[in-house]
Amino acid sequence: MRIIATITFLGVLCTTTYSFGNTARSVCISNNFSFRGNFQEQTDTSKKVTDTGVVGISAPKRAIDRKLQSKSNSLDPKKLSTFPAISLQQYLKGESAGLYVQEPSGEPGTVQNMFIRGTSQPLLSARELYATQPLVVLDGVQLVGEHPFAFDIQQNKFDRIGTATNTLANINMANVQSIQVLKDLSATAIYGPKGANGVIVITTNAPASARRITFDSYVGIATPNNVTTINGRFENSFRRQFYDKYTANGNYSENDVYPLYLSDSLNNAYYGPANWKDQYYGSEIQYGVNASIAGGTDRANFRFSLGTLRSGGVADDTGADRYDTRFIINMKPVSWFTLSAMVNANQIMRQRNKNVRDRLSQVNYIPDLSSPIAPNSSSYISYLNEFKKGFDNNKSNIVEGFVKFGFDFGKLKFVSTLGLDYNEGTRDIFFARTLLQTTNYASNYYGYNQRASIDNIATYDYELNEDHKFNFSVGNIFQFDKSKYNYAYGYKGSNDFIKLNLLNQDLNTTVFKRELVYKFLDKTKNNQISVYGKVDYNFKEKYSFSAILRGDASSNQQPTSRWFYAPVFSAGWDMKKEFFNDNRLISDLNLRASVGRMGRYENFDNYAQGPQYTASIGFTGNLITPGYNGFAVLTRPYTAGSVGYDMKWAYTDQLNVGIDGSFFADRLQASVDAYYKEDKNMLLGVPSAAEYGYTQVIKNGLSVRNTGVELTLTGKIIPNSNVVSWTSSLNVNYNKNTLTALPGGLSRLAIGNRLLKVGESVDSYWLLNNKGIYNTDGEVPVNAAGDKLSYNGIDLKAGDPIWTDFNGDNNINDDDRILKGNALPVVSGGFNNDISYKKWTLGLNFYFNLGRDLINQEMANRFDFVNREGQNNMNSVREITFWEKRGDYAKYPLYNPWSSVAPYQAAQDLFLEDASFVKLRTLSLSYDLTDMFKKKSPNVQKFLVYGSVHNVFTLTNYTGQDPELVNYTGYDSGYGIQIPRTFTLGVKLDF
Repeated sequence: MRIIATITFLGVLCTTTYSFGNTARSVCISNNFSFRGNFQEQTDTSKKVTDTGVVGISAPKRAIDRKLQSKSNSLDPKKLSTFPAISLQQYLKGESAGLYVQEPSGEPGTVQNMFIRGTSQPLLSARELYATQPLVVLDGVQLVGEHPFAFDIQQNKFDRIGTATNTLANINMANVQSIQVLKDLSATAIYGPKGANGVIVITTNAPASARRITFDSYVGIATPNNVTTINGRFENSFRRQFYDKYTANGNYSENDVYPLYLSDSLNNAYYGPANWKDQYYGSEIQYGVNASIAGGTDRANFRFSLGTLRSGGVADDTGADRYDTRFIINMKPVSWFTLSAMVNANQIMRQRNKNVRDRLSQVNYIPDLSSPIAPNSSSYISYLNEFKKGFDNNKSNIVEGFVKFGFDFGKLKFVSTLGLDYNEGTRDIFFARTLLQTTNYASNYYGYNQRASIDNIATYDYELNEDHKFNFSVGNIFQFDKSKYNYAYGYKGSNDFIKLNLLNQDLNTTVFKRELVYKFLDKTKNNQISVYGKVDYNFKEKYSFSAILRGDASSNQQPTSRWFYAPVFSAGWDMKKEFFNDNRLISDLNLRASVGRMGRYENFDNYAQGPQYTASIGFTGNLITPGYNGFAVLTRPYTAGSVGYDMKWAYTDQLNVGIDGSFFADRLQASVDAYYKEDKNMLLGVPSAAEYGYTQVIKNGLSVRNTGVELTLTGKIIPNSNVVSWTSSLNVNYNKNTLTALPGGLSRLAIGNRLLKVGESVDSYWLLNNKGIYNTDGEVPVNAAGDKLSYNGIDLKAGDPIWTDFNGDNNINDDDRILKGNALPVVSGGFNNDISYKKWTLGLNFYFNLGRDLINQEMANRFDFVNREGQNNMNSVREITFWEKRGDYAKYPLYNPWSSVAPYQAAQDLFLEDASFVKLRTLSLSYDLTDMFKKKSPNVQKFLVYGSVHNVFTLTNYTGQDPELVNYTGYDSGYGIQIPRTFTLGVKLDF
């Protein structure tokens, strides 16, 4: 006797099949994706095995499941696990059509960004970046990221205070059984507003009833790319050409003082050997070791795993170490009750870079920057020794877990799940006074982010007859998010040998004077309640229909608009059974479509409060402090903006049409999706008159549309055989975004160096159009009134750029800037090949971005040396990499760097470059020893050895150091540490 029912927990639908007396088996489906779940299906019923837990992906069990979803969404975690990465984003890069990953730095443990089907809003700051990230679900637990609200107290927003460690570095790929990238609402609707940007579902390995042991390990070496170092002679020659051209007889002007470090050619520190490279760049060891054991009986089983990983950076002595453990247990004390529990715990220790910029932005103190670090090894070693007098310790603890209760009352099933994700970080810093010119510095940070959830779901399966099958589900979810940090820093400790924790400092101590210690704390939280109902219908195993209606309420919405109601409809049509049932060339052909609306989760609680004041006051050196001399001061939050009443939910409308097909006995598989996604009614700060107490007013009305096509092809070019086989797969995404509306019916809005214009892309740059150089004053155009063409009222002269006057008003200004280029790729994807010969397998993994442009800000800064020399601000910071030759100097005209029109400003298409690229990301070779060892030990299930090379080569026209090493702004500052070429050897053993 079999009873089939569907249950849902933590936003995952589960279809459970019970065969009484022997086995219990189940599949969990993420809105019709099949997952092995509470009581995993076993093929050998004689063992009476009941493996449980939220685990792995299996083949679809019901026709309604496979007809509504693309087959291209599943990734192979076993192949991904051979990549020596530390973060989930690195694993997924180029592996799924529609998923784009940014890796702004090769520094291990840093944050990377993911976008599914484009960006849902303009990326103006860390707030928008956070709001566009997809939801990651680990074993049914919805993970919470590091909230960006701490940026509010930072003057320089290069990196978040605290560890700034990638919280998704806690995913040990050796423990992962399946990964799915869910994109359209038919798949993501069950996750509600938090899944509006797409969902990445990770399912880890299940327990087993029979004993099973796994071991895998790799060791490798990360090597840096070759660089060309320079010294003062090169820099002096570079600058002298400007002096020779634009000053009388090469003499320095009255307002210009030639830098001392370049003025003396006999100064061996700057004009001597540029041999600093070996102290900054170097090869580093990479390794990973993981082991697990599983076992049990038909009533209880478990899996326990341990792992450690070392990811070494190739520059600035950076690196990250992870230690992880995972335990999952499943019990079935009686036939109608099941219990599952899981804990996944990680600790990540990060060794950060020693960049001057990052250090000074943390310290909020600018020392004398007139002379950069000298390019010789002895000077650089002396600088590094000053760091050894202090420390910069970064530690993150990350824990996920759940407890799940399942009740079986025949056709009626009920599951209740308690889930938790918690990550905390501590950062302790001490910089000696020799690093800051007689001013030492200490700071301490402690912060955490947590998400707790309670999920209840009841399901009922009803079959009218063989042709008509229904499934009904109702459920509710309670989620509680909370983020908090405590932060303190201080200057001028009594000496460099006393290092205090300022968060726990005794107020009576005088080691750091009280007036030089600044303390901050903040907390934000959100509670969300969701209720939903879902019905699935299947007719004759040919036609599938699904409808879901949910209501979501959030405490981050205003009281007049707490609830948002969202419907989603999807349908599938098995065209193989309809038209080609007897056609052997067509193995499978399925047409599917979905349409619906979903609310967008609001991450920031201040918008729910209406008009507000804040008890804070700003003064020199600190953006915000909670008071002055012990007294709070009531002010209006100028930077936060005015928040009004009656603010509504933002939401997304989506339409997806796709077709999946398999041909020639599954030798060729294809999946094509066309999508329309418009994110509407989002919040945006609109500039206002500052005399009212605010610089902007927060309003609804921002809308962004993304349209695109995804293609996935997998072909068995040479079918599997005992000798040779060749499988090739290609995934491609084309995406175009368009701004469709601004608040208040505006057609355009300038925010910083970005222009938002209705009808244009939101990731385009706002630039002056550069056509060359005026070689003489006579070349500058003159209007009918005899006035020369000007820039912001300043007459252009010889040596100034030829900028296009688009509006013809004889004055170059912001009205003449145009939208050009795209910071996000128009086309992206990956191309994988696996070629096997007997027991050998050769793998080639390519990754590509096309139609992507970057601003080479590093070269703009290099040529704009006059405006950056001698100023004591962050723009004057020069790292040791200042003495590294990057870029193509010959492509830029020799403008007059003393001109008041700022000829080398970055916001012009002179510095806009095509950053399209194709990378051979991985070249691997493996040998399967399973059969050899199976003869000696029948328990051996898998024995694989492999070697691989990663980041093999890059094909690009970009002249910067790497087209990948740029953050969401699209401006390449040159601060991205190299993504290394890594050589690894590894083994995988399963017995």
